[in-house]
Amino acid sequence: MPDTNDQNSVISFGAFRLFPRSRLLEKDGVPLHLGGRALDILVFLAERAGEVVDKRELVKRIWADVNVDEGSLRFHITSLRKALGEAGEGSRYVVNVPGRGYCFAAPLLRAAAAESRPGTTVSSLRALPAPLAKMIGRDDAVEKIATELSLHRFVTIVGPGGIGKTSVALAVAHGQHAEFEGQVCFVDFGALTEPRLVPGTIAAALGLTVNSDDPLPGLLQSLRNRRTLLVLDSCEHIIDALAPLAERIVREAPTLHVLATSRESFRTEGERVYRLFPLDCPPQRDGLSMADILAYPASQLFVERIAESLSEFELSEEDAPLVADICRRLDGIALAIELAAGRVNAYGIAGTASLLDSRFSLLWRGRRTAIPRHQTLSAALSWSYDLLPQAESATLRGLSVFVGPFTLEAALAVATCLGIDEAEAVEAISNLLSKSLIATSPAERRLRYRLLDTTRAFAGDKLVECGEAVRVARAHAEYFRDFLHDISIKSTGMQSAGGFLPYADHLSNVRAALTWTFSEAGDRAVGVDLAAAAAQFFLELTLLTECHSWTQQALAFADKVDSRKEMTLQAALGVSVMFTQGNTDGVRSAFTRSLQLARELDDLHWQLWLLRGLHIYLTRVGDFHGALGTGVQGESVARKLNDPTSTLNVEWMLGVAHHLIGNQDKAVEFCGSAMVHNPGSQRLNIGHLGYDDRIVALVALARGLWLSGRPDRAIEAARYTVHEAEQLEQPLTLGIALIWTIYVFLWVGDWASAESLIERLIDHSARHFLGPYHAVGIGQKGELLLRRGDIAGGIEHLRRSQATLYASRHRIMTTVFATALAEGLAAQNEADEALRTIDEAIAQIGDHGESFDMPEMLRVKADILIQSARPTEAETCLQQSLALSRRQCARGWELRGAMSLARVWQRAGRKGDAQALLAPLVGQYQEGLSSRDLVAAKGILSALN
Repeated sequence: MPDTNDQNSVISFGAFRLFPRSRLLEKDGVPLHLGGRALDILVFLAERAGEVVDKRELVKRIWADVNVDEGSLRFHITSLRKALGEAGEGSRYVVNVPGRGYCFAAPLLRAAAAESRPGTTVSSLRALPAPLAKMIGRDDAVEKIATELSLHRFVTIVGPGGIGKTSVALAVAHGQHAEFEGQVCFVDFGALTEPRLVPGTIAAALGLTVNSDDPLPGLLQSLRNRRTLLVLDSCEHIIDALAPLAERIVREAPTLHVLATSRESFRTEGERVYRLFPLDCPPQRDGLSMADILAYPASQLFVERIAESLSEFELSEEDAPLVADICRRLDGIALAIELAAGRVNAYGIAGTASLLDSRFSLLWRGRRTAIPRHQTLSAALSWSYDLLPQAESATLRGLSVFVGPFTLEAALAVATCLGIDEAEAVEAISNLLSKSLIATSPAERRLRYRLLDTTRAFAGDKLVECGEAVRVARAHAEYFRDFLHDISIKSTGMQSAGGFLPYADHLSNVRAALTWTFSEAGDRAVGVDLAAAAAQFFLELTLLTECHSWTQQALAFADKVDSRKEMTLQAALGVSVMFTQGNTDGVRSAFTRSLQLARELDDLHWQLWLLRGLHIYLTRVGDFHGALGTGVQGESVARKLNDPTSTLNVEWMLGVAHHLIGNQDKAVEFCGSAMVHNPGSQRLNIGHLGYDDRIVALVALARGLWLSGRPDRAIEAARYTVHEAEQLEQPLTLGIALIWTIYVFLWVGDWASAESLIERLIDHSARHFLGPYHAVGIGQKGELLLRRGDIAGGIEHLRRSQATLYASRHRIMTTVFATALAEGLAAQNEADEALRTIDEAIAQIGDHGESFDMPEMLRVKADILIQSARPTEAETCLQQSLALSRRQCARGWELRGAMSLARVWQRAGRKGDAQALLAPLVGQYQEGLSSRDLVAAKGILSALN
């Protein structure tokens, strides 16, 4: 940093020169009038250029011992900025650093006063426009380009309009000024319209006198022996004429270096292309603090430009996420960010964000001194658009229909609808990419393209102006209809992974296509076909609300729906309603109708798919025997398919039903194969139901293991189930894994693990709008509170959960929670209400036969009867519980029943009978000896002895 404390020196910045000793400020050689305090501030800040000077330090230096407030400092700072022309020219020399102070941010040059008297200028900088007072987020680019330029002599900075190519080029040029001993020449081709004038324009910029019609020989002769940096700016519109000339002069002038800016490369020998990317933007992620957001250059630029017009602006934590959103939506394009920042003074940050989707944002004006094509976004884009040949401009208009990334195949489908043949469209897309009007989007499987949002808005307006919007929208919708239909066909039957999951990045385009087809200008027939093709796409992505909306709209047009499409739509409707609105009669109707159509079409794969859906519905409403019946029907279908994978899935259906009915030995037998997981093995493609069959089978296995007296293996299976569900990234599957494995930890008495999973379930179900799952989580939290002694809190949670579950007919859990609620009421000495609650739960099971939790309900009823001094009835209930537990092979329930009966007999003086009942049961356990029930059982036996 130069010694700026020499009062005899002259400080130059931009068009200004400051003479501290003479207390004189000049602009372009003309003295400026500036108040004494404002001049003192300028001199002091220039002495400390690049440093942030604290406001208090500044006040003390300028006013010495006079007591003044910050308002006086702000007044003189404003006067200084006005004198420097910031409002009119956009240069920013004095920067406010919120919460800290002020900084002089412009590059400085110092010369001795004798060499730089007032009235003279520094000639070495005349050929270069002034650089930005402060460049944000481009230091790395400037350094890399400078290195490339020293190594390769010809570098082109390529990028879309408004991204900052000229600013970066000027920063490089100023940085190389000393290296080239002042021989840096800037040539702006922006205003040039005649390609034949290119050589003369370069010659004139170099200060050469042209005395012939062909200036090229003289130009080459002049450059051959001059070590010069030639900066060629805005070359895209004359690139056909400029490219061969640039190649020749670089070849024939060995000491010449060329730095060019263009929206496309020259494609010449020796050229090195540096592609300038948008400024980094904050990611779309919750929880980012203001400091996190301001760490990104796009946000820094936005805030910096706001502060230029609002000198005391300071970003708040509340507005910081809006700034991040604005920068993302503007794709990190510097010009777009600067134009948006210029609106904050009028609309505020929230208002500016709300206007971004408006076409008027394309017309926001920037600096008056900016070149015309940079004064609005529309002007910047028009500059590129007007240079395109017909095929490329038409292709660009067509591509504006895409929302987010798209493939080459999708782009060709749209381009060809505008009368462009495929080969021509491929070439057009390649050229648009090279001209920075299309960007590539990273993808794991294959290359994706995208239009920057500002380009898309501009091209979309042109599409409407040309009367092509309807034709392009139809081609777009038809492409995605066919695309999703093809994936559905390939995924029918078996799969090794989710058929639609690899194509999730097409979601925005599918949504846009559906929106158009069902709009007033749309095509309903295409919409019905697209909704049918997209139904399983939405289900596999767990977008259940959207699935319900689109399938319902499609089914409203019955005249346009054939049997197969209706089968698909009814199935999707049933699944989406079941998981978002509950187990209504409409769910059963949708599945039944779809299954009827599958049988009429003799489609065995769809029959099995629908039997699985109906199986889920019946388990959720508590009809476990009905669910077993669908499994039996599935066996018949699987035999016809003669497919081991289908047979395996049916066995899991049967195993789950047996577990819920109470046949735990069969449940473990049928579901045991789920623990043997081969990632490469194929599974029936029924993940579109939202559940993964294997995870549901693992859930039943884990619970069946505890019920059958194997606690340690149950815990192992439960943890494995949750881990496997996490890998699938399916919200419904993870939800069901959490719900059912939580009970394994509650049963063994591992309340810490149960609490962790319960809180996770509540959060997970809220984030994914899984209403019934959330209610289950609340009920399980209530049950845990009871176990820990918070009786009132537990009862409140259980009642709240029950109300929601009954309203949504999610009855698979209602008896479990009723049992816990009865225990809580009994603990509050409300025996009558407790007995009424447990009797209602037992009666509910009577509608469908036995249930896995019937032995436990009978045991809880017996404990309530004991509390009510009715031991004889209690013993009868306990004997029934024990008999049913043995029939169900449910040793876990049997142990609990035996402990309750042993206590009854102990009080009645029948210690021998109690010991004879309980001791053999405890002896049968070979694992889980430290679990809560076994510890309690050992305690009873010890007391009996």
